[in-house]
Amino acid sequence: MSRSLTNVLEEWTNLEKEYQHLQETHKLYLQKLDEISKLQNNCSSTISLHRKRLNELSYQIKRCSKGLSPEDSNTMDKIKDKIKTRPNVFFEMEAFLPKKNGLYLSLVLGNVNVTLLSKQSKFAYKDEYEKFKLYLTVILLLFSFTCYFFVSNRFVDAILNFLLVWYYCTLTIRESVLITNGSRIKGWWVFHHYISAFLSGVMLTWPDGNLYKTFRNQFLAYSLYQSFVQCLQCYYQSGCLYRLRALGERHNMDLTVEGFQSWMWKGLTFLLPFLFFGHFWQLFNSISLFNMAQLPDCREGQVMLCGFCFLVLFLGNFLTTVAVVRQKTKSLNQKAKSQ
Repeated sequence: MSRSLTNVLEEWTNLEKEYQHLQETHKLYLQKLDEISKLQNNCSSTISLHRKRLNELSYQIKRCSKGLSPEDSNTMDKIKDKIKTRPNVFFEMEAFLPKKNGLYLSLVLGNVNVTLLSKQSKFAYKDEYEKFKLYLTVILLLFSFTCYFFVSNRFVDAILNFLLVWYYCTLTIRESVLITNGSRIKGWWVFHHYISAFLSGVMLTWPDGNLYKTFRNQFLAYSLYQSFVQCLQCYYQSGCLYRLRALGERHNMDLTVEGFQSWMWKGLTFLLPFLFFGHFWQLFNSISLFNMAQLPDCREGQVMLCGFCFLVLFLGNFLTTVAVVRQKTKSLNQKAKSQ
């Protein structure tokens, strides 16, 4: 037998052994997957049942809380305190359990499980989301700068608006996945991106004409400023979150958002003037568009739609920011009085 044939047979023998080992490993993997699936279903059903029983117990506590002795009342208070902490614990548990997609994700992706089952995967996806926001914000800033100062072409403007539509639509999908995986993105800051995507879509379909040319530079200047402020926010908020996570004061899946959050108060509040200026610029855009809609030669429905979108953005951004500042100021005053 030649030496080359001997080498081939030895290599084949080794491959056969590795193949047998691979089959056994894959069989074990499938068994573990089946076990994990059963454990997931068991945990999900137990959490649902536990929630229901806690609600029933809370109702019973309210009914029997009157006329108790001080000792019994103290016991009831301890039970109430423990009950209050359970929703947060369940939230952390469910972040690692498969769950049904919300309406938006169901429409976009169907019934695909988007739950990431390891902390490393969750953090990697969150970091990828933050990088995506930062990179696209820089690109939009440069694009808006180019369109405002150097290029005056409707086709190039359409590319910018299409990029904005794609950016905001992608953000809404990624944020929905992050919420499914435990990120605490709530309220207006989620809805904000839906409005922005719709506004960008309306701007994309606005036909070239005198009214579009009148509003064009104002919109590009606003987009340029908005991208600049978002770059500041990404840089500043990421630093705040890093420090607060290191101190254990923020959740690891918390994200930077286009607005002012109460946890940002622990550092400088220099972003507030930039944010309020941007909010009132949205109001100015809305008023300008509503005035344009009253002109006799205004036949484009996009004028009124864009004006309405800018008005909604102003009201939501301004009222939410004021509410956060008011709430944080109130809590700081209460702490000062207690000391």
